[in-house]
Amino acid sequence: MSAPAVTHPTRTAVPDERSQVLGRLCDLRSRGRWRFRLALLGPAFVVAVAYVDPGNVATNVEAGARTGYMLVWVVVLANIMAMLVQYMSAKLGLATGKNLPEQCRELAPRWLSRLLWAQAELVAMATDLAEFAGAALGLSLLFAMPIPLAGLVTALVSFAVLACQQKGCRFFELAVFALLLLVLSGFSYDLLIVGHQSTASAAAGMVPHLRGETTGLLAAAIVGATIMPHAVYLHSALTQRRVQADKPSEQRFLLRYLRIDCALGFAIAGAVNLGILCLSAALFRDTDLGNVDAITAAHTDLGRTIGGGAAMTFAVALLASGISSASVGTCAGQVVMQGFLRRRIPLFARRIITMAPALFILSAGLPITSTLVFSQVVLAFGIPFALLPLVVVTRRRDLMGALANAPGTTAAGALVCALVICLNVYLIVTLVKGG
Repeated sequence: MSAPAVTHPTRTAVPDERSQVLGRLCDLRSRGRWRFRLALLGPAFVVAVAYVDPGNVATNVEAGARTGYMLVWVVVLANIMAMLVQYMSAKLGLATGKNLPEQCRELAPRWLSRLLWAQAELVAMATDLAEFAGAALGLSLLFAMPIPLAGLVTALVSFAVLACQQKGCRFFELAVFALLLLVLSGFSYDLLIVGHQSTASAAAGMVPHLRGETTGLLAAAIVGATIMPHAVYLHSALTQRRVQADKPSEQRFLLRYLRIDCALGFAIAGAVNLGILCLSAALFRDTDLGNVDAITAAHTDLGRTIGGGAAMTFAVALLASGISSASVGTCAGQVVMQGFLRRRIPLFARRIITMAPALFILSAGLPITSTLVFSQVVLAFGIPFALLPLVVVTRRRDLMGALANAPGTTAAGALVCALVICLNVYLIVTLVKGG
């Protein structure tokens, strides 16, 4: 069966269609060898920001502080699963010229499409909560700023990052990539200072095991923070019209760079997550936190034991993760709404709407780290609603053509879905017994 002709729809779910298109592949080659290759990279780095947002920071800090290195294997496994999931999502956009929400709207019954949209919006609220709370906490730690005020400042800065997208997808990708490097550098610096002797203990944490109800809750939160439903929707939109391939051979060429993009972007995200957990485990070794907020305690202990520079680096990295992921989350919300409903609102108006619940919760004075961890548990319940349609669509040769999943890829994707669903069932049982 020959591969179907490459088609490109006249519209896209990303906020500004013209700003998301780099051009035809044959035209990009004229930029020179290295500029051409670098131009093909970028979408995975934007999506990877969602994997190092404040929810991840809070969850990994909490896990390291409460369980030491026990959940290292969960972080590693979750990042491997995320790499596979995001690769399938990016491939869907490349192969079909449509993103996952658009495919769901066209293939699913109307009632199911609306249900998927409703749960996706709830997940988006939980995502916004994590991003704003984390960035606000970073500002508070840096400047002793009240949390509600810090939330408002975070909103203003996220508007500035979103404005970069109006200048074109490449400008936005580079801005987000710079913030991603800032997050990586900050946490890496602190880990080198505090956790340089933790290699053997971290290796021991690769042995899969869970012990106690708190450990199960944290494991579910890690998975929810790592495999992000809104990132699955967004990645397919970022690749659907970015580079125009005129023939199947060009699609296959783009697919090779898509794999490289995913491998590099999510390797960085995985390294950050693992580093945060190991940093926390090393910092709180033989320490009983009790009811103390883990992120605040980490910042305080870094300042007391290492110095103000280490504490400031931690807070700056937390702030950068919140600002960058908040902007990416807004773009994902646009993709969800336009894809499922064919409705579109101005990007900045959506930012105002989605940040309102987060600002309300921040003003209520709830514990930040506990709130962040809870938001990641909510995300874990939204994962199957994104993964199941993704696996079903990407296995269909009539939609994906020559880029349809191989049987092994489909099996691996189904296994990821099964693992997440089982973990969610385990979490429900744990919460019911505990409550």
